[in-house]
Amino acid sequence: MTEIALPKKTPAKAAVAAWIGTTLEYYDFAVYGTASALVLNVLFFSPKLPEGISVLLSMMTLAVGYVVRPIGALILGPLGDRFGRKFVMMLTLFGIGGCTFLIGCLPTYAQVGALAPILLVVIRVIQGLCVSGEQASAISMSLEHSPERRRGFITSFTTLGASSGTLLSMVVFLPFAALPEADLLGWAWRIPFWFSAIVVVAAYLIRRHMQEPPAFVATQAIKVNIAPLNQAVRFHWRAILRVACCALIAGTSYMMQTFSVAFGTGGYKLDKSTMLLVTTLSAVIALGITPLSGFLVDKLGRRTMFLIGTIGVGTTMVPYLWSITTGNWALIFLLGIVNYSLFYSVVNASWPSFFAEMFPSRVRVSGLAVGTQIGFAASGAIGPVLATALAGTALTGWVGPSVLALGFMLVAGVSALTAKETRRYTLDELDDVQQSEHEKAAVTAATALPTVAPAS
Repeated sequence: MTEIALPKKTPAKAAVAAWIGTTLEYYDFAVYGTASALVLNVLFFSPKLPEGISVLLSMMTLAVGYVVRPIGALILGPLGDRFGRKFVMMLTLFGIGGCTFLIGCLPTYAQVGALAPILLVVIRVIQGLCVSGEQASAISMSLEHSPERRRGFITSFTTLGASSGTLLSMVVFLPFAALPEADLLGWAWRIPFWFSAIVVVAAYLIRRHMQEPPAFVATQAIKVNIAPLNQAVRFHWRAILRVACCALIAGTSYMMQTFSVAFGTGGYKLDKSTMLLVTTLSAVIALGITPLSGFLVDKLGRRTMFLIGTIGVGTTMVPYLWSITTGNWALIFLLGIVNYSLFYSVVNASWPSFFAEMFPSRVRVSGLAVGTQIGFAASGAIGPVLATALAGTALTGWVGPSVLALGFMLVAGVSALTAKETRRYTLDELDDVQQSEHEKAAVTAATALPTVAPAS
C-alpha cells in the first residue's frame, strides 16, 4: 500500500489565515449593521415611513442574510469535507467581499424607488450563502493544524476576527458618520463598503500558500462511500442540534453591535459618533482578551469557559440596555465593555474548539457549518429584528430586548451542559470518541478497499 506524505502542521499560518477571513466577515456584518442603524433605513426605504418602522425594515434586510445561511451550510460544509478546507476558504473570501463591495454601488430609493430594497435583499441573500462556509472551514483548518494542547488558543484567533472586523469597520465608518448628514447620505456611506476590496486582497495573499491540514489529507486517503453531509446528519444530529442551540448566544452580540446603536441614536437621540465609539472601544479591548481567554480554554476546558462567557454576556446585556436610557456615557461605556470586551470575548474564544471537537474530522466542516449556521441564522434574524420590535415604534423600550437576551443565554447555557469536555483528548482520540459503534461499523462497511492484483 502506498504511503501518503502528510503535510506538516503550520499553526501560525493557519491561525492568521483563519483570522483574516473572519475579520472580513465581521467587517461586512459590522459595516452593514451600522449602516442599517444609521443610513440604510433612510436611503433604501420610503421617507414617509415612521423611523421605528424604517429601522425595523432595515434590520430585516440584515436578517435575510442570516436566514439563508443554513442553506449555504448544506452546500459549502460538504465541499469543505470533500474538496478541502482551503478550497471553501478561498471561495467564500471572494463571495463575501464581492457582495460587500456591490452594496456600496447600489442605487437608493430616491433613485429607483422600490427596486432599491429588492436589490439590497438579493445581494444579502448571495452574501449569506457565501458566509455560511467561511468560519466552519477556517476553524477546522486551524484546529487540525494546532498542537494538541493548544487547540483552544489557536482556534480562538478565528473569532478574534470578530473584534478586529468590528474595530476595522468602526475605524472606517466613524469619520464618515461624523460628516454633515447631507454628505453621509449622499456619498460617504458607500466608502466603507468599497473598502472591503482591500481586505479581500490581503486575505487572498495570506491564504493562497496555505496547505490542507494533515488530518484532512489522511482522511481523504481513505475512500468512504458515505457522503459527509449524510454521515453528519445521520450519526451526529444531536451534536448539530446542540451546536445550533449554543450558537444562539451570538444574538447578544448582534444586539450589542446593531440594535443598541439604533436604540441609542434613534430612540434616545444619543450622539451617533459617540455611540459607535462604545462598540469600537469594546472591540479594541477584546483584541487582547480573546487570545488570553483562548489560553484559558486549554487550561480550564471548552465547556467551562463557554458557560462563563454565556452567563456573563446574557446577564450584563440587561444593565447595558438600561444604561442607554439614562444617557450616562460613563455607565454606557463601562457596561458595554464588560458585556462585549470581557464576557463575549470568552464566548468567542471558547466556541470554536468547543463546537468543532463535537465532530470527527471526516464530517467536521459539514457538522460545524450546519449547526452554527442554523444557530447564527436564528439569532442573527431574531436578535436585531425582534429586539427592535420589542423596543416599540419609538425605539424606547429596553425591558423586552433584555428578556430576549436572557432567553438566548438560557437556551445556550442549558445546551452546553449536555456536551462532553474534550480538551484532554487528541484529535485522533476524538475521531474515536465522537463516533458510535454503529457509525464505525457503517463507515467500515462503506470503505472502498484497494484492489490488489493477483500474483503472476
